[in-house]
Parts: sequence; structure tokens; C-alpha cells
Amino acid sequence: MRIGISCYDVPAKQLQELAVAAEQCGFDSLWLGEHVVAPIHYTSHHPTQPGSDAEHGSSDYNGKPIVDPSVDLVDPLIALAAAAACTTTIGFATGIYLLPLRHPLLAARAAATLGNVSDGRFRLGVGSGWLLEEFDALGEPFVGRTGRLTESIQVLRKAWAGGAFEFHGEHYDFDLVHACARPVHVPIVLGGNSEPALRRAVALADGWFSSGIPTFDQARALRDRLAELQAEAGRTDLFPTTWRIGTPDPEVVSQYAAEGFEELLVMQYDVWVGATLEEKRASLERAATTLGLTQQRLTGASL
Repeated sequence: MRIGISCYDVPAKQLQELAVAAEQCGFDSLWLGEHVVAPIHYTSHHPTQPGSDAEHGSSDYNGKPIVDPSVDLVDPLIALAAAAACTTTIGFATGIYLLPLRHPLLAARAAATLGNVSDGRFRLGVGSGWLLEEFDALGEPFVGRTGRLTESIQVLRKAWAGGAFEFHGEHYDFDLVHACARPVHVPIVLGGNSEPALRRAVALADGWFSSGIPTFDQARALRDRLAELQAEAGRTDLFPTTWRIGTPDPEVVSQYAAEGFEELLVMQYDVWVGATLEEKRASLERAATTLGLTQQRLTGASL
């Protein structure tokens, strides 16, 4: 069992501190969510708020709305690059990166750079976004974002193959360009708990990331449905799945482990707690000890 940390609303400099401490404590990965801007007035609802298939912790995020003027918004690729520069083993991922808000050629170059800086420790988790007012602020159409997401992934694959390539789609159209001199390996992870999202992940991605925090029963149902879709598609390669859990409880972790789940994420606001950096580090160390990560790191054993 691998246990990582799902992060959001944390200043970039503090994220570096968290990454170093998490690596020392034996956490496997650090996933960073994002919004590009926080609209002051919006009526959009996160698809995993209460009443949907998987709540995002609560109706808000750690006691406040998911998007709020007080939230620390950072560029995830820059912040993770800084964290990668001061660590050596912990993995990094975006959970998720709003790909339809960027031109895929720009995203391809940035992600390839982070993959190189991190010595291959980076996974690009992408999604289509849900906040209409954020798209409006950036002058990007909300309608058609899923189509742009699909084409963007195709562009990323071509760009990372190395050498010259061209693309002619409905949303993106360009003649021969060169983005990467040599092939680049950056795994693409797709999220979303709906049937179309699951199908899209199996068809296009290298792995899947749970949206919100599904219950254990919901997680099993989603895991089984993903397996069915992989069989239907004839996929026999490894297809890692990553799951947020609502509490850093060793009994919960054991429950998932007994069912064959391999990668869980605890929430940053549950394990990185305190008014000072010292208090936050102590909180993380306690969580790692409770989860058995400290002993696992010292002995090389697996959960």
C-alpha cells in the first residue's frame, strides 16, 4: 500500500516544506489541485459536493468554500517543480490540472520540463473543470471543454513522442512543429466518477484519480467498473488508480488494503496541521507513525 497526500490551498514555499517532510516521513506522493483564478461571485457547484456520488470532504474545503478569496492559489507546475528540486524520491502529481484552460502545446512543454526536473517522478493529472465563471474570466469557452480535453491529450502524446508533428482537430489545428527533441514519458491521469469520465480515462489515460472522497463502497464499485471497462477495451497493461480517503485512520487503510487497493491519499488538512511550521511537521510525523509509514521507511517493509 502506498500512501500520499492530496494538497490544495497551500502557499508554494510551504509546499516545499511539506514535500521535504513528507518524503522524510515515508509518504509516497504529493498531489496538488488547482484553480487558476477565484471568481469572487459564482453560482457553479462542484460536482462532488453533498448529494453527489462522492463528497469533496464537505460542502466546502476544510471549513471554507473550495474557491474563495482567502484560498492560496499557486501555479501547480511551478510549485511542484520547486518541491521536486528539494527532494529525491517522493512522487508528484497534479490532482488536477485544468487542461482546457491552456493550449496543449504550452502544457506539453511545461509538463515535459517538470518531468525532467523531477527525474521522472511526475504524473500529469488532468480534468475538464467545473467552474463556469473561471472559464469566463479567462475568456475560454465552457461549452466544448471535454472535447478540448480529449484533443489536448492527443496533442500531448504527439508532442512527447519527440520530433516534428502536426495536428488537425476540431479545436486545435496546426502544421508541423517541434516540442521535444527526444521522447518524454509523463503518465497522464484522468479523474471523474461518472460513467463517461470512467470510459474516457480507460480510453485515453495511463491511470485514474478519484474525484472528491468516495465512500468505501463507492470506491469498490468504481474500481470494479473500471476493471470491467478495461476488459471491454482489451487493456491488459497496468492501470493504476488513486483514491482519496476521508480520514488518516490505519483501520481505514487496512480496509482498503484488504480489498486490493494500492494507492491512497490522505488530505493535507488532516495531517499538516498547526499554527507554525514546527507544529505542522510534528503533526505530519504523528500521522506517519500512526499509519505505519515511519516504521515502513525504516525497515523497508510494505503495508
